Amino acid sequence: MAQNEWAEKDYYRDLGVSSSASADEIKKAYRQIARENHPDKNPGDTVAEDKFKRASEAYSVLGDKDKRAEYDELKRLIASGGFGGFGGASGGFSTGGFSTSGTGGFGGFSDFGGEGFDVSDLFGGMFGASSGGRRHAGSGHQSQRSTRGADVETEITLEFREATKGVTVPIRLTSPAPCQTCHGSGAKPGTSPKTCATCSGRGVTSEQRGGFGFSRPCTDCNGTGTRVEDPCTDCNGTGQQSRARTITVRVPAGVVDGQKVRLAGQGAAGERGKPSGDLFVTVHVRPDKIFTRSGDDLKLTVPVSFSELVLGGAVTVPTLDSKVRVRIPQGTQDGTTLRVRNHGVNKRNGASGDLLVTVKVEVPKNLDEGAMSALRKYAEEEKRSGFDPRENWDGS
Repeated sequence: MAQNEWAEKDYYRDLGVSSSASADEIKKAYRQIARENHPDKNPGDTVAEDKFKRASEAYSVLGDKDKRAEYDELKRLIASGGFGGFGGASGGFSTGGFSTSGTGGFGGFSDFGGEGFDVSDLFGGMFGASSGGRRHAGSGHQSQRSTRGADVETEITLEFREATKGVTVPIRLTSPAPCQTCHGSGAKPGTSPKTCATCSGRGVTSEQRGGFGFSRPCTDCNGTGTRVEDPCTDCNGTGQQSRARTITVRVPAGVVDGQKVRLAGQGAAGERGKPSGDLFVTVHVRPDKIFTRSGDDLKLTVPVSFSELVLGGAVTVPTLDSKVRVRIPQGTQDGTTLRVRNHGVNKRNGASGDLLVTVKVEVPKNLDEGAMSALRKYAEEEKRSGFDPRENWDGS
């Protein structure tokens, strides 16, 4: 997220709390929103997913004492006109002699040696601005000050039963990986990067100007903290090479359509030996011909005859592993759902959901004369017994 974007966020509103809320109130609000809008609980609900993401982002700031203090100070400065407001289609700061374009002074301070500065110099470390970005496989970039490689996203499609039982699948990616020649250091074999003397290996240089402290990426090492004096010729000193690789992904049992599996450290390699980013695998699940899901419960519909419902009996139905016999009580109504315990989707705690079997009457289209005669006789006896299927039906 660009440094000027979070200035327009209202994290307190996203959590539904006031700016004076206590840490416990903030935590309680976040947990409630996360519980109600978690993607696992609301598969396919984009509105719930957006609320979950915004609440998570808000809590990552307001739930941290130092970050919250920085955020509150920034909002206070904006509200008091300390930055002259926001403007322009680019979303940059544009008035009051202050600019994110790298030109002009700040308020009455004009003696900066003709050198402009960026708002990111003032609040550059806020909200993890140095963390790696996320990208799709084969594209994207990351900040020079990034402490790790970019996150990578990809997708896989599973059969319904693979998703419910769990499966291990190989996926092939093309993304930056550590250079095999220099092993990610960026330096020519036999040499090693040297600590940058300008920034003492910190990757940033700092200076105090009036009441403000300014930090910016070290220009001598491009924010890496090290300098490669004799770069590797195969990766041009970056420590990275784009190459195809195969990764084995273990998808846990019970994954739902649209759910993401995170593989830590399997994303793009960081520059010059920095840690790799993460790999996020979005799982798509094909529909099954027989089963559907409701949370951890499996659902299916089995056709039955009228006599099976009236007289009772048993039917054999499939499960994920085998088959089971389901008893139909005498007098069961059409559309009734019968529950078979512990034959659903395996849960993470080792238990299982249930199998929900709905019975649906299948009406015969062709009966021989003997069956038709018996049915007519049954209909007469049915009337004689006083049964009226529309007794409690209001058809007016």
